[in-house]
Amino acid sequence: MEEELSNLIKVWLTAFISLCYCYTTGKVLSKGPLRLVLLLPVLCLFLYLPLKLSSLTFTGLTAFFIAWLANFKLLLFAFGKGPLASDHSPSISLGLFVAVACLPIKIQQYQPPLKKPEESHHRESRSLSKSYVNGQNKENPSVKTPDNSRVSLLNYAIKALLLALVVKVYDYNDFIHPKVLLLLYCFHIYFFLELILAVMAGLARVLLGLELEPQFNEPYLSSSLQDFWGKRWNLMVTSILRPTVYEPTLNIFKNSLGRKWASIPAVMATFMVSAIMHELVFYYLGRLMPNWKITGFFVLHGLCLTIEIVLKKAVAGRWRLPRLISGALTVVFVFSTCFWLFMPQLLRFHADVRMFEECAAVSAFLRNILQSLTR
Repeated sequence: MEEELSNLIKVWLTAFISLCYCYTTGKVLSKGPLRLVLLLPVLCLFLYLPLKLSSLTFTGLTAFFIAWLANFKLLLFAFGKGPLASDHSPSISLGLFVAVACLPIKIQQYQPPLKKPEESHHRESRSLSKSYVNGQNKENPSVKTPDNSRVSLLNYAIKALLLALVVKVYDYNDFIHPKVLLLLYCFHIYFFLELILAVMAGLARVLLGLELEPQFNEPYLSSSLQDFWGKRWNLMVTSILRPTVYEPTLNIFKNSLGRKWASIPAVMATFMVSAIMHELVFYYLGRLMPNWKITGFFVLHGLCLTIEIVLKKAVAGRWRLPRLISGALTVVFVFSTCFWLFMPQLLRFHADVRMFEECAAVSAFLRNILQSLTR
């Protein structure tokens, strides 16, 4: 455990130094091909760094944060786009640049509405009070009231308890049907990802004073595949794939297909890139050559989402399934395809066994530290 922690520190220290170099490069060079050329060594290094780790948790998080998110954001940054090259980039600090580059966070842009000079203080106060309706800001719906913040904390607390319950149920896995175990693994991955990303977002809020978007939006309430992938599941990946893959592909095809139908190849290209990145992350985790079933999962979802989009365009809002039915079909489809193509790939490299071993190793490590401090 000590060796893995040492490797983790070295990997993230290397990432920090590399991002300092990228930050300096952005200050001295304008956007364009030359900046991209100077950033390419960092992009390659970030693809290599996860290979220096062996634990599932550290490897998976590092691969997601650095090899995927940071690399995509740096590609956008090379051409003056993305969160690292926003309107406030001339004054962005080094710490903010590093945090936004390698953490799954997205700064919420909020600017108060412009007021006329003659507006009085009491009108400003009255306007502020009216800007909130049902706990939501009308000027910027992403800004919540304190009541909603408390609801979010309760939501995360419930999910933490459910995660603990799922982990406890594993003690009886000899008596549980394999299909039920796969279902438990699905819940485990979802709860774990949402909680760990929420912790990262919370740290960024405390340390940097940023208002951050949630990474998930109750995906089990999805009404369609378009709703699931576009608005509810892993929103940071969605927001980074949109400018790097979806929008460029859309611009390429809109002249030949028209904007209405150019979204079809754009959706497929986005799912293909997501498939490749997931295959890469799974390689980092298991060090096994891919059998391309993960790619099959994303291609299947891309095709089904494309069909859904075509049907919606064809009926043009004249008819739609009741939300209860469409939501149930969406959840069933997502879970069934996960059981078929996605989850078995985790079992290829015994992710469940390794996860339990790592939890035991972390517990033993913390116990040793506690005992050494109390002596």
